[in-house]
Amino acid sequence: MESPASPSWGPASKGAPRQLVILCHGVGADGHDLIDLAPYWGHALPDAVFVAPDGPEPFDMAPVGRQWFPIGDLDPVKLGGGVRRAATWLDAFIDQQLLKYSLPATAYALMGFSQGAMTALFTGLRRPHPPRAILAFSGALIDPESLPAELQHPVPVLLAHGEMDGVVPAFRSRDAAKALGQAGVPVETVFSAKLEHGIDDIMLTAGALFLQKAFAS
Repeated sequence: MESPASPSWGPASKGAPRQLVILCHGVGADGHDLIDLAPYWGHALPDAVFVAPDGPEPFDMAPVGRQWFPIGDLDPVKLGGGVRRAATWLDAFIDQQLLKYSLPATAYALMGFSQGAMTALFTGLRRPHPPRAILAFSGALIDPESLPAELQHPVPVLLAHGEMDGVVPAFRSRDAAKALGQAGVPVETVFSAKLEHGIDDIMLTAGALFLQKAFAS
């Protein structure tokens, strides 16, 4: 399944890809919003191809941009239904990209920002063939109540968040860390003291190290 657009970058080594990293953007953005992370993380993973798909739906609150699921209604039940639809789409996209690059079923990692982080967390923890790692930046864990019954594998997770985030408050990552830990998922956290809703050098460095460690194992 191809996205409306799927910017890609790498591998930095110029050889055949040995790993895949999928970057999931935030609501109202598109794949171009995150693909610029690839050259930075490509130093840590020189044999990785980075792919940043556009979300499956047009953003329903503006004439431009994409979304993974609607956010106009923050009712937990509706959010849960929305992220499940997004997970079905992302599942198929992951499989398509692994096939495209002739990679093994688990030779990939998921990274997301904001709504993309919510989608990456929900999807990756429920896949029969798990990612090597999930990096969730400025996100939240949607429908945590279903996780213990639906968790397929205890995938290593990095949660990173700005303490000054006024869009998705930092307590959402703290709540996620607690729920993931209770479900037996290994979690690392990074909180950036003066950061609002964004990604800074602290988070980029932590992400590079986390990806490197995940694929080394």
